[in-house]
Amino acid sequence: MRAEAARCLLLCLALCGAAEAEPGAAEGQWRAVDVVLSCFLAVEDRHRGAFAGTANREKALLVLRQVPVLDDGSLEGFTDFTVAQDDPPVIFEASVDQVQIPQAGDLLHADCSGRDLTCEISHYHLQATEASVEKAAWFISNVQVSGGGPSVSMVMKALRDAENGAALHPTLKLPLSSQGTVRTTVEFQATTRTQSLNALLGSSVSLHCSFSMAAGLDLISVEWRQQHKGSGQQVYIWTTGKGQAKRDGATLEPEQLHVARNASLTLPGLTVKDEGVHICQITTSLYQVQQNIQLNIQASPKVRLSLANTAVPPTLICSIAGYYPLNVAVTWTREEPAGAAVQVSGASFSSLRQSPAGTYTISSSLTADPGPAGATYTCQVTHISLEEPLVASTWVAPAGETTASGFVFASSLFLLALLFLGFQRWQAPARAGLLQVQTVETTSRATQISHPREDCRANTHRPCW
Repeated sequence: MRAEAARCLLLCLALCGAAEAEPGAAEGQWRAVDVVLSCFLAVEDRHRGAFAGTANREKALLVLRQVPVLDDGSLEGFTDFTVAQDDPPVIFEASVDQVQIPQAGDLLHADCSGRDLTCEISHYHLQATEASVEKAAWFISNVQVSGGGPSVSMVMKALRDAENGAALHPTLKLPLSSQGTVRTTVEFQATTRTQSLNALLGSSVSLHCSFSMAAGLDLISVEWRQQHKGSGQQVYIWTTGKGQAKRDGATLEPEQLHVARNASLTLPGLTVKDEGVHICQITTSLYQVQQNIQLNIQASPKVRLSLANTAVPPTLICSIAGYYPLNVAVTWTREEPAGAAVQVSGASFSSLRQSPAGTYTISSSLTADPGPAGATYTCQVTHISLEEPLVASTWVAPAGETTASGFVFASSLFLLALLFLGFQRWQAPARAGLLQVQTVETTSRATQISHPREDCRANTHRPCW
């Protein structure tokens, strides 16, 4: 495979050298280039669109001829493909004139960007008449780019009619071009921009799925299914002119199917039940292709560190609540004044609890050893939903200081109680005297009221009322 390695090296040099070159007139414009992919051909594969095992496979090349790619200035000096002497025995030369390959740039730059590209070619078993099979053969190529890259599946048609006595491929029995390649035409392709997505619990997500098909083909249906832990269910189904959501809130824009060839699905209000592999299956009047998207639901934990008791030695509890998925790591560290943090062991865990929403809660307990000077204890929680660990810290006072503080607190309460009782006893006589004074005043007033009436009766010169 020296020719293949040299070809990739030249491409990488061209891409890297473009960064130092001045922008050309073609920068930002579309340019047609040959995209060469290293593949494996499954010699005997009976599973439509599936990857074959390592057995019964042979190396092959897939050359997508003159694919439009956006030129960012890195394609200057890029040459078309020519067959080398040590190339694989099977080379598929595919025309893309009838379809669009929107992710062609990712396929072209995959090797040089450090991402792995997997390409598998297998026979596509078409439900066609014997007469059609005698005139043509069909293949499906599944191309996947790692590291969050796209996945592209293409159905290729190869004519069996030999022109001008062309030689046949020894195993495929298909006519060869003058360069020794098997000429095919891509008539249908389905693409997803990413093969795996992480989404937060309660949020909305759009699962991308697009397609392109040759003229003369009719779109029959688009079906979205979900598979998780051995069970499957239908999420959304669209058949000619009619869409139906099987999952509450699932939406697909029917007008986009015909205008933009976009079959993306939107799921609002995500729950843990939405996790799994979502399958976008597109059926035309002749072909059926699907793309798989792994949807991972995540919920970030909430961490709280508390002192369970003030006994000697004290116990710390680190509560981790509301996280998903299950796996979580808890690390304890201890740091003395003017010292470095040291990881400590001996923590225990409570039983795992799961909420109705599917999230998990667990607690980690640790017996603290503050030492003579006290120490800061930290609980560190690591979870897949977090970009960096969550930490919670607390200061644990030394045992003597804790006892003294408790004694002072209790003594203060005792003194306050004594003062309160003394105040109550001091107020009791005062209240009794006040009551006696009020009684005397009341009696005096009554006496004063009766005296004027007696005077008026004794004095004949004063009228009485």
